[in-house]
Amino acid sequence: KIELVQIDGLVLMKLIKHCHEAERSGSLFVQGALLGLVSESRLEVTHCFPFMALGDDSQDDDEFQLTMLRRLRQMNIDHQQVGWYQSSQFANFLSLTLLESQFSYQTSIEESICLVFDTAKTAQGFVSLKAYRLTGETLKLVKEGDYSADNVKENNISYESLLTEVPIVIKNSYLMNALLLELQEQLPLQVGGSQFLDLGTSGTLETQLRVMMDSLDELNSECLKFNKHQQIVLKQIQEKNKYIQKRAQENKQRIDRKEDPLPAEDLNKLFKPIPPPSRMNPLILSGTIQNTSEEVSEFCSQSMAKLFITEPLQAAKASAASSSQ
Repeated sequence: KIELVQIDGLVLMKLIKHCHEAERSGSLFVQGALLGLVSESRLEVTHCFPFMALGDDSQDDDEFQLTMLRRLRQMNIDHQQVGWYQSSQFANFLSLTLLESQFSYQTSIEESICLVFDTAKTAQGFVSLKAYRLTGETLKLVKEGDYSADNVKENNISYESLLTEVPIVIKNSYLMNALLLELQEQLPLQVGGSQFLDLGTSGTLETQLRVMMDSLDELNSECLKFNKHQQIVLKQIQEKNKYIQKRAQENKQRIDRKEDPLPAEDLNKLFKPIPPPSRMNPLILSGTIQNTSEEVSEFCSQSMAKLFITEPLQAAKASAASSSQ
């Protein structure tokens, strides 16, 4: 069982560079491979490389990955694949494609993780990097491929139990830490100190709330579809019961006339079962709403803390101005 993910600082810089460059070029999201090793309950990520861009038909994606792994092995770099990463914007990463991709990784490589990097939130000064793994119930559900309401209820799956988050620790070498301390001393206060009190809530908070509203609208549409399906099923059951009663009454009349009863018919042919709608999309939408709510709560708490920090500074500034007058 993986209890901790340790990422090298250089790997994180490569990942951030790849995601931001792809976003500037117009790509909605990008993906890449994570390489490293497993040490007891700790997963160490020591290298990464991006997957081929969508629409690039110059080479097969699987062949590209095998070639990269072979060349990394020749250079004596950790070539064991331990998962993959994906970019997102405002916690909108949860999808059926992600679940199926992580299922493929986790069934072939048991310790693999999915690393999600939020480019939009990082652009506002908050580095958002989270590692996820599928729970045992979700693995069973995706393996069966039956996303009906009865199967979801039988496996006791909710939007909260789709994924489990693994803590992340960023590790740098001693030389890197010394360089960072040296750069911090060289950075003047006028350049690097004022940005830490920047609230930046207007655009970010508005976008996050819009994402949440869109997800709520889609979830409401899914609920309406499910209610309509329930109404159609109920109507079919009523029609089936009426047919059975009418059939029984006709047979009774035939028996009274000393005639042979009507032969039994297959009701499933007359009243074909209505396939239930998939419950996976509502689960994904509910999980997206929960992730966005947590992001909004965390973002607002950080902004609130900055407001409380700046309050005494503003009071001191006002008292100094009044005393000088």
